[in-house]
Amino acid sequence: MSTLAIDIGGTKLAAALVDGQTITERRECPTPASQTPQALQEALQALITPFLPQAERVAVASTGIIHNGVLTSINPANLGGLAHFPLVGFISGITDLPVMAINDAQAAAWAEFCTLPGGDDMVFLTVSTGVGGGVVLNGKLQTGSGGLAGHLGHTLADPDGPLCGCGRRGCVEAIASGRGIAAQAQGELAGLDAKAIFVQAAQGVPLARRLVARSAHTLARLIADVKAVTDCRNVVIGGSVGLADGYLPLVAEYLSQEPEIYQVALRAAHYRHDAGLLGAALLAQGYAS
Repeated sequence: MSTLAIDIGGTKLAAALVDGQTITERRECPTPASQTPQALQEALQALITPFLPQAERVAVASTGIIHNGVLTSINPANLGGLAHFPLVGFISGITDLPVMAINDAQAAAWAEFCTLPGGDDMVFLTVSTGVGGGVVLNGKLQTGSGGLAGHLGHTLADPDGPLCGCGRRGCVEAIASGRGIAAQAQGELAGLDAKAIFVQAAQGVPLARRLVARSAHTLARLIADVKAVTDCRNVVIGGSVGLADGYLPLVAEYLSQEPEIYQVALRAAHYRHDAGLLGAALLAQGYAS
């Protein structure tokens, strides 16, 4: 029997059967556009039902804060309508299986930590629809008493910057995320999503290049701050923006301009877009043992 892993993101929902550290089957679908609890429930039920006969436990990785089994979206624009969604209770009800839930970036951080040979302190940053993070210190994943630990995308990047969906002004997420990049697009780029803007940047369009550069520069400054706070040995970058062609080298270039004490090894996520699924499964396997 396998662990049924579920990843709930602002753009897509994914589910997989995981044996050990291996995904044996996988499905995904878009996150419901209506962004209501009922729409999410219906989409999740349709997604996971085919996997239930082969599963012995469920591991959920989700954007937002997970506390006592309840999901709260720190930035409602990323996963709207979910002020207090009883995630564990709902999944337990439709699966009749033990359920463990954790923030998706925290889960991904654990998966990526398990691939590092030295077990060094590390920070994971995902740059996608939003910007999330996870911190592993002394071999322990930091989640915090309220589930907020690692939400590094909501640290301050620019006090005069754009308003973030969390309610603060100038968060890293409001500038560096895919949603943030798209929101800053003007003129010929207005209305394009981040993926299209990256295509324009690769073709040399000046405004697109500036938007991508601002995102990368903002992330590099965040990494320097993270190094100062945690003294981590590695920073792992994931997410659709973080793994886009040319993005990580640009972040490394900006980080190299910081003082030497803030330098840290940068790595692309080993598990790419499946880190959240695998991390949640690994945590659930330990949780259940």
